Amino acid sequence: MKRVIAFCSLLLLAPQASQADTLAEAQHLFYSGRYAEAAELSQTLAPEEGMLAVYELRTSAWLFQIRRAIGDPKDKDKAFKECVRCPQLMGGFMKDFGAGRAAAHEVLKTNPDDVTARFYLGKLDLNYVWLVLGTLGRRTGWNEYWEARKSLDAVLVDEPQHLRARVARAWIDYIVDTRTPWGTGWILGGGNKKKALAVMDEAIDVRDHVYDNAEALFGLWDMQVREKNYKAALVPARRLAEMFPENPEIAKFIGERGK
Repeated sequence: MKRVIAFCSLLLLAPQASQADTLAEAQHLFYSGRYAEAAELSQTLAPEEGMLAVYELRTSAWLFQIRRAIGDPKDKDKAFKECVRCPQLMGGFMKDFGAGRAAAHEVLKTNPDDVTARFYLGKLDLNYVWLVLGTLGRRTGWNEYWEARKSLDAVLVDEPQHLRARVARAWIDYIVDTRTPWGTGWILGGGNKKKALAVMDEAIDVRDHVYDNAEALFGLWDMQVREKNYKAALVPARRLAEMFPENPEIAKFIGERGK
């Protein structure tokens, strides 16, 4: 009888292990710059099992596909309208963003202090803000911005060393300080570029989880590139190249700036 119970327990645990393995594989594809493949693989994941993490990964994969498809043109609205694939990608993003945000709100209804739900709500909101404001250049997403900021701040009150929340919050500080006029930045709660860079610099040395560490490394690399501090950007870039040798953007950057 004990053997039967043990065998049944293993059967129950097997789907969870498979889900975790698939999620890790999708994350590896994402950080390798293979966004379409990451999105496709993540569609095989059951959101009700790894619920919020799955939605966050999916929206990230959709976002980066759209960003890659339209590039960084002066007329972002025109580029989006001329992008053949973008309506489908946008539809995928909005579907997963809506479902993930609703799922996070549902958890918080019954447990307002749930740190995981708070974090993923903030991350989902930020993905939407980065899409509409950053990638598409649309003046919208303010409600999502404030919800993200408040959610991440609440996470950091409860868990000051929450790595991914610190990285996400650092991005808010950086973008508000560097990409918005002073008056607008003040209205948005203010930002702090120096603090953001310091947080990222510290976060890259936390290596408890490979993909959390990768997120911090990509964040520091991206910020230093924006600062045109290419020598400093090479430090995280070279570590990322070892972790994700297939990533074309990292390989190109090192090829151009690493000489």
